[in-house]
Amino acid sequence: MPRTAAPRRRRASAALVLLAALALPTAAPAAALTPGAAEPVPAAEPAPAPEAAARTTWALEPATAEGPDGRVSFRHAVDPGAEVAEHVTLTNFSDHPATFEVYAGDGLVTADGQFDLPPTGTAAEAAGSWIALGDAAGTLAEPGATQRVEVPAGSAVTLPLVVRVPADATPGDHPAGVVAALATDAGAGVAMDSRVGARLHLRVTGDLAPALAVQDVRAAYTPSWNPFAPGTLRVSYTVANAGNVRLGATTSASAAGPSGLAGSTAEGATLREVLPGGAAAGSVEVEAWPLVRLGGAVAVTPTVVGDDEVTAALAAAEASWSAWAVPWVQVALVLLLVGGVLAVRQARTRREAATQRRIAAAVARAQGSGAPA
Repeated sequence: MPRTAAPRRRRASAALVLLAALALPTAAPAAALTPGAAEPVPAAEPAPAPEAAARTTWALEPATAEGPDGRVSFRHAVDPGAEVAEHVTLTNFSDHPATFEVYAGDGLVTADGQFDLPPTGTAAEAAGSWIALGDAAGTLAEPGATQRVEVPAGSAVTLPLVVRVPADATPGDHPAGVVAALATDAGAGVAMDSRVGARLHLRVTGDLAPALAVQDVRAAYTPSWNPFAPGTLRVSYTVANAGNVRLGATTSASAAGPSGLAGSTAEGATLREVLPGGAAAGSVEVEAWPLVRLGGAVAVTPTVVGDDEVTAALAAAEASWSAWAVPWVQVALVLLLVGGVLAVRQARTRREAATQRRIAAAVARAQGSGAPA
């Protein structure tokens, strides 16, 4: 999707978000990286006309040598040691020329589950370092190099790129992306990092080994102030991808007292994508009674992302946990009830003793006066 940016007086670093689909061998939703919106100009200080005229809108799309071909991302399965040739088209929709920096980077997934690339200027170390970009004349640079491209107003430039897979590349998914950032003049006192781009779904052929693991499981119990209601057990965990293909996951957590007493289960958030070597944090809240010592497990069921093809078996993963859940509220209620009962009994005993004393006094008075008892 196109990207619009306007210069401003303060520095801004727009977050890079790839909205491309997450399936490797098949098509996916949007190819563009969509950064956060530029900081608005306060109403009391409207933007001057020159700034409005300098707005820049651009897009980066997968293409053939003739131009964009409708794809939303690059998708290839490549043998180790092989290479694949591609093209990317950079379009400037603005009414003025603009200069862009086009480069490749390693793929990652942010904490909120969005595909992303490291910040501008970060050297690629994984699949991003396999990509060599060309200039408008078709001359390829070394992998990892940045191409500075000037695009006339309302025009597009198509650049070649080649993915060179090392001979010792491991089988599985190797995410990457190509981005176009609006170049800025640091000497002018304006610095923006607005980027759009296309994701590269790259799978190196070979044996696939899907595997998820549950790590760092922690449980904390919060009692209810209502002694006749269960409390809340919050189970936090990390799902790590220990295999070589990206996977999604559904999660759940169970909780029970000794011997499985008063067991309950709750579903956790669905993890959309966990890349090989990556991890995602999650948590589940489970209703549980304070039965002194609680125990349970976090279960993770892997799922195939989008239309990816994973022929190997997907095995569920599980990790157990335990936590103290002392019924302090219930203990306080019992103590209160016992104290009330003892207080009532003591008051009754005092009343009975006072009655006996009055009776004894009345009998003594009657005997002292000679009257018949």
